[in-house]
Amino acid sequence: MTYQRFEDVPVWQEAAELYEATEEVIENQDFSVTRGFRDQLDRAALSVSNNIAEGFERGTTNELLAFIYIARGSAGEVRSMLCLKERRARKANWPADLKSQISNLKSIAESCSRQLRGWADSLQNSEIKGQRHLTAKSRHEDDQKKRAAAIQKELLRKLPPNHPLRNDARKRGII
Repeated sequence: MTYQRFEDVPVWQEAAELYEATEEVIENQDFSVTRGFRDQLDRAALSVSNNIAEGFERGTTNELLAFIYIARGSAGEVRSMLCLKERRARKANWPADLKSQISNLKSIAESCSRQLRGWADSLQNSEIKGQRHLTAKSRHEDDQKKRAAAIQKELLRKLPPNHPLRNDARKRGII
């Protein structure tokens, strides 16, 4: 699937959720940490979605890959910071709701990391170089393919409901 906007990419949406959940933990009165720790956790969580967005907007696969790995590193940083606080929390006897929030936050960060790894793997094995590398000829060819696919889809929709070609197209998700 091709996304036109970074806001539509599932891992960006998960990274936004990571930041929102981080804000909730930071605002929890029982989460007693230094201002430096709080600021670093806030920046690391925000860095995940921002690096996905920046890489997406850059226009080349290589740049996107670099930013995906930076985002992945930031997700790891969030997890690391929370693991360190969990170690101290055993002694501090934090409330169950805070422990649950932290556990949830770590899970979201880990999910972001897994998704970013999968995206990076798929891009590394791809022939796609990115939007910036498209030439007028390749853009024209891509437009022609899209128009041909749209015409094919419309013709398949006009076939009788039980036609074998229409049934096959439905099974393959074309219509």
